[in-house]
Amino acid sequence: MKTIHSDIIQFRGNHFDFGYMQGERIKNSITVKNRDNQWKVRKPRFSIDVEETKRMITRFAPGIWDELLGLQEALRWPIEKVLKEFGGYRIDYGRSGCSILTSENYLIRNYDYHPKTYEGRYVFYQPTDVGYAIIGPSQRVTGRMDGMNEKGLAVGYNFMHRKNPGDGFICCMIGRLVLESAANVNEAVDLLKEIPHRHSFSYVVNDQNGETFIAETSPRGVEVRQSNTCTNHFEIMKEENRNHLVDSKRRLSVMEKERKNHSSIEDAFRLMNDSDRGVFSDLYGSWAGTIHTSAYLPKEMKAWFALGGDRNPVVFNFAEWLTGRDVSLDKLTGEVDTDIPFVHIDNGADWFKR
Repeated sequence: MKTIHSDIIQFRGNHFDFGYMQGERIKNSITVKNRDNQWKVRKPRFSIDVEETKRMITRFAPGIWDELLGLQEALRWPIEKVLKEFGGYRIDYGRSGCSILTSENYLIRNYDYHPKTYEGRYVFYQPTDVGYAIIGPSQRVTGRMDGMNEKGLAVGYNFMHRKNPGDGFICCMIGRLVLESAANVNEAVDLLKEIPHRHSFSYVVNDQNGETFIAETSPRGVEVRQSNTCTNHFEIMKEENRNHLVDSKRRLSVMEKERKNHSSIEDAFRLMNDSDRGVFSDLYGSWAGTIHTSAYLPKEMKAWFALGGDRNPVVFNFAEWLTGRDVSLDKLTGEVDTDIPFVHIDNGADWFKR
């Protein structure tokens, strides 16, 4: 078993200062070193157009562009490198897993991915210029793997495929755009129909009214349905599905069967996080191992989080945090059953063959 951690980052202020603070934190970090080495093996299959990226980001969430400028100021990098690492537009994203379960009171999400991509940052941010306050784990610094905003909108996403990518945003930046700009599921769905999508993902949104919508998205279109379970295949845009869906359908079947027996969020969380219940995954080498389990309770404005499986979650009262009361923790810890290095912890978390 490997012990891992996520740093808790708390910030209140404008987006530029938020970006600058994050740049200072990651400057000369092991994450940046590993990411630089990863690029030496995985050459970009895309080009960065600075003006196009700026135009697209400011169209949906102008504060995020200021955050990128703050990162650039702190890191002293060319803007092209900042956008390649943190811009989330017209760049590539690896395959992954993930399972999501919702009810009228919660959204619970298993984040299944590769350890060499996991940045270990759990972020509280309350902007003073534009956009909504957000709680949740970050990906590529500016993006969000999942999260909830101050209006009680919760978001998670599940990978479908990377075939025939388009000119658009990747999943973690789309998660951030939605949380930054949408107040409820209806606004989120409208935004997901408008945002250009780089790859094919399902985005699951849940709010204080207890509604859940699933937006099946690809560069070729968006379809919306209602359901309380989602894994890694489309139900409407089936022509977009991959050929091998056995495990995705198996996890979906487990959640559909078991959720009817849940009397509480505790029961639902255990279904997702316990390693012997059929949803939690240990396929880390296949880009589909469960690294964290997140739960969001929009009506209570609370967030639960656990690193690794068979864990009791840490509970954050986001409503209290929004009043100015910081959380006392500075780090979350957990264990995962893998010897694969994590990008924010271990030297050699790159793609070189050794």
